[in-house]
Amino acid sequence: MRLAGPLRVIVILVTVGLTWILAGTMLGSDGGFVRLRQLLNTPDEDPTPMPRSRRFRCGLPMPCPEKHFAFRIVSGAANVIGPKICLDDKILMSSVKNNVGRGLNIALVNGVTGELLETRSFDMWAGDVNELLKFLRPIHEGTLVFVASYDDPATKMNTEARQIFSALGSTAIGDLGFRDSWVLVGAKGIDSKSPFEQRTKNNKNSNKYEGWPEALEMEGCIPQRTPEEQ
Repeated sequence: MRLAGPLRVIVILVTVGLTWILAGTMLGSDGGFVRLRQLLNTPDEDPTPMPRSRRFRCGLPMPCPEKHFAFRIVSGAANVIGPKICLDDKILMSSVKNNVGRGLNIALVNGVTGELLETRSFDMWAGDVNELLKFLRPIHEGTLVFVASYDDPATKMNTEARQIFSALGSTAIGDLGFRDSWVLVGAKGIDSKSPFEQRTKNNKNSNKYEGWPEALEMEGCIPQRTPEEQ
């Protein structure tokens, strides 16, 4: 009878220890909570997975209609983060691809097939605007023109360059200025002004970064041209 007290204590300690080990096994890892739910669920119940937001080409929240190209353009952020141009889930220009630079970053795309034709960046602070003009003048009818600014897009801009961008569908090019943020999807031979353009003025009272406005992000669906329009 004298052993009854000690035995009771031992039984309690063993019970507590086993409970602790069981809890640690089941809850000690990320999968422990899953196993616990599985034990508590009835045989007819399946764990409900967490819903995931679906993303489409170039990260768009909705799919584009048939015969449309999905795109996303992000301008550069100040003089630190380079721009990015995506078309139908293909990155055309970005810092990772090492094909962007200060000034204007331009990608030319076949408006019928979506094929990338050429990419170039032009330094609009210390570069030669004639290099930009040589690039823009021979663009063929029906070519899509993607433009993303980085740092300064306009210091070297002249009248002819502004006229060319205006003919490509830009409405903001007329007063695009020093360190403005600007993105555009235009086209050679466009009948009206492009619906895909954004511009934020450099204003020291509203700039997000010291000396620069916030970066711009634009996405959408571009109608695919027919061969007859090319």
